Amino acid sequence: MALIVANWKMHKTTNETKDFIDKFIPLVQNVKDIEIVIAPPFTCLSVANALVKDTNIKLAAQDIFWELEGAYTGEISGLMLKDVGCSYVIIGHSERRKYFYENDEIINKKIKAALKIGINVILCIGETLQQRETGQTFSILSSQLRGGLKEISINNIVIAYEPIWAIGTGKTATPTQAQQAHGFIRGELKNIYKKDVKNVKILYGGSVKPENISSLMQQKDIDGVLVGGASLDPESFAKIVKFKGE
Repeated sequence: MALIVANWKMHKTTNETKDFIDKFIPLVQNVKDIEIVIAPPFTCLSVANALVKDTNIKLAAQDIFWELEGAYTGEISGLMLKDVGCSYVIIGHSERRKYFYENDEIINKKIKAALKIGINVILCIGETLQQRETGQTFSILSSQLRGGLKEISINNIVIAYEPIWAIGTGKTATPTQAQQAHGFIRGELKNIYKKDVKNVKILYGGSVKPENISSLMQQKDIDGVLVGGASLDPESFAKIVKFKGE
């Protein structure tokens, strides 16, 4: 089953979230073979949870702190995310790495915190344009996988490959480029865990939109997508979810 995730980033108030979900639910209510996940900002998770109950839509958080509680002003723990209905959490997004200086050690601690209380993890990895142009793509992906997943079972982990040069730029990795990266990631996971990892979902993220979703999803190792800007409009995101047609 394909996994399609909306990452709203720092967009939408509670009223805007309600408006989106009210419009979105009827558009996808008959979708049976796609797992649909929406990641609103923290302030909108509670209202979103109330609206998506008894629907085919699940919730994700955009981040998590590595402790369950304590004197960590401004942080959000996994217990809080569980309380508002989160099934998933996005960890290691390139924007967290870039603007908040998150490294693999921090990301590893966050993954462990999420798994400890039963929240599925979407681990984001990806290279910059400079790294791609200098032939470092695979070494960067390997380093981020091995650092982020150190001493962690692959169970309940989703990997999201997001080439940083394609996030919010309108540029998209070609289906061939995406498949090459996804194939490498699956092979690297097999090397790390010494077992078959066919069941591990690997998502593509980076300017995904209704116009390119079908060609991306035709690739052997692309199991779903992590959608940014195109997920902010209910009709646009519904088209992505229904890429197979009705």
